[in-house]
Amino acid sequence: MSHATHWEAIYRNKAVDQVSWFQPHAETSVRLIESLCPERTARIIDVGAGASVLLDDLLDAGYRHLTALDIAAPALAVSQSRLGERAVQVDWRVGDVTTIALPEAGFDVWHDRAVFHFLTDAADRRRYVSQVLRAVRPGGYVIVATFGLEGPLQCSNLDVCRYAPEGLHGEFGAAFELLGHRAELHRTPAGREQAFVYCYCRRG
Repeated sequence: MSHATHWEAIYRNKAVDQVSWFQPHAETSVRLIESLCPERTARIIDVGAGASVLLDDLLDAGYRHLTALDIAAPALAVSQSRLGERAVQVDWRVGDVTTIALPEAGFDVWHDRAVFHFLTDAADRRRYVSQVLRAVRPGGYVIVATFGLEGPLQCSNLDVCRYAPEGLHGEFGAAFELLGHRAELHRTPAGREQAFVYCYCRRG
């Protein structure tokens, strides 16, 4: 089964508020984006946007240049339906983050909550970092959240990589200046707690 087929099946068979990564509001992500790049004209891409409400929260906060990328079209369709008329304010893209064509220096902020930790193959992680280097303008910001060291070993029946902040930043290398990191304890709809780590960097 391809990655796209796997994720499409999840979004067809589960309610969006029952998947383990569901958040009623993307509070940590919004706070980080606002603190790093308060200009409402910022070009922001949400990688693995799925049915996340981050887009809603950013539109509510006044951001207007938003791109949503996900490998599963049904996931983005949920967000488009939820946003209604506001969906036209988002550039919707379906594809694999490691291979999709993205505009060179096209973004001021790259945001990813819970995609990178699914890249268990080192070659896929290198391709991901290459995409970030190409798509984020010099001086732009990169926010990546993964499972922390105390997080689960699997998610949605797929193996994941768990990271300490230093290890996560190390995957990106010297081209990215680590500005900070923070831990988050996410409570799933089933009541389980999952340890996340957020790292935020400036692209050199």
